[in-house]
Order: sequence, then structure tokens, then C-alpha cells
Amino acid sequence: MLPIGDPGMPVGAALERVREWYAARGLPAYVQVSTGAEGTQERLAAELERLGWIREVSAEVRIAALAPVGDRDVDVSRVRLERTCDTAWLARHQRSGEPGPHVMKVLESGPSVWFASVPGEGEVPVATGRCVVDGRWAGFLAVEVDPAHRRQGLAGAVMTALARRALEEGASAAWLQVEADNEGARALYDGMGFATHHSYHHFRPA
Repeated sequence: MLPIGDPGMPVGAALERVREWYAARGLPAYVQVSTGAEGTQERLAAELERLGWIREVSAEVRIAALAPVGDRDVDVSRVRLERTCDTAWLARHQRSGEPGPHVMKVLESGPSVWFASVPGEGEVPVATGRCVVDGRWAGFLAVEVDPAHRRQGLAGAVMTALARRALEEGASAAWLQVEADNEGARALYDGMGFATHHSYHHFRPA
């Protein structure tokens, strides 16, 4: 659930309504709260913790100028860019589950979508990434590297190749999100000039 306003009742009662609504549908209840930007919900986050809800996931939404990402002196010769994803790309995408038409449709949706991959010795790419260009903004998603091929600059190469294509389409700013405990990715994005705009957190009942 994404809270967007006053529920018209005490927070505890509203959260109980949320739990009941999801339970009736056989689903777990989650509340997403943003912190760190104008109009944030720090008080709600504090209240959720006071009521015993567990903070399960925290992530940062980061922004940066796009040109410095594309201008990096990085070898992108191994990076392939495509308009569509295939089953090999999906196999590297950790969150896709079993590939299916619905997954393809969601991933390929957007004003201008690009898929990056770095081939390896097998069928599955050793690195992947996705970029959605929407006007001046380029969003970077699904940047993943095979654990056996990390610390070889592949994530940076994927990011740079996608940034150059987005620049060609007129984008000038970049955004992405990274989980707060992913130290390797956070260090990479620090080096590219990405700064935290705000954070968000997922809470679940104890």
C-alpha cells in the first residue's frame, strides 16, 4: 500500500483496515513510506515502527546529470543494445521469475526502452541492464552482473553504453534506485555522480 493522504482515522485503526483488506485476499500487507525529500513521511515511518511493523526493505532513489555517465572512459565494445528482451536476458534478470508474455510486456513498456547485455561463454549474458528514456529523464533499471564476473567493470560498461544511447535521444538527467545494503552498487553510483534524492521503505506487520 502507498499512503498518499490522511486516512480520516487514527493510524493504528487505518493499518488494521489495511491488514484486514489484504488478509481477505490471501495477500501479505505492506506499506511503502518515502523519507528524505520534501513532503516526506518520516512521522508515519516512526509510527509504523512504534506499532511493531518491521522495516523489510530500504532503498535509495538517486539522480544525476546524464552526460558524465556517458562520457566515462569505459570500454563498451562488448555491450549489446536491443529494443526487446529475450529469454536469455530474462534469465539474468533475477526478479523476472518464469519468463512469460506478461513479463515481456511490462519490461518492454515505456516511451523508449533499451536493453543492454554482455555475452558470456554460455547462453545467459554475464551482465544486463535496462534503460527507459522519457523526455529529459533516463531511468536505469535491472543492472545485474553474474557473481562470478563482478569487479570487472561490466556494470559500469552497461551503464555507460545505455547513457550514451539516452543522450543521443535527448535525455539529460538520470535516475535509478538501489537497495540501501547493496554496498557495491552504491559505490559504483557514487563514482558516477549519483546523489540520493529520497529513500523509501517497505514495512510489514510483525
